[in-house]
Amino acid sequence: MKTLHLDADELALNFEQCLKLANAAADHLLAKQGGAMLLSFWDDERGLESPHGVSECHFQCPIPGWQDYAANRGGSLMVNYGRGRYVFCYRPLADHIQAD
Repeated sequence: MKTLHLDADELALNFEQCLKLANAAADHLLAKQGGAMLLSFWDDERGLESPHGVSECHFQCPIPGWQDYAANRGGSLMVNYGRGRYVFCYRPLADHIQAD
């Protein structure tokens, strides 16, 4: 999975603001593939992951559950804000759309 690192701590963005920034970056980078769909995220400040509970079966694994979840569902882009403060995983939308 490719990773885009965004470091702008001086902006003091919160989770929602970082999510908007990550969504815009992912949509831009995956535009040729129909845009981006958020698959999972990690919020280090609050210790929250989505989908909830995916790391429970990854105890002592080198890859966190939220990252493994995305990788196994077509995830191709990870947007890492603030060196792991918030991490968002995306897949191209075109991979999700069924052809008629």
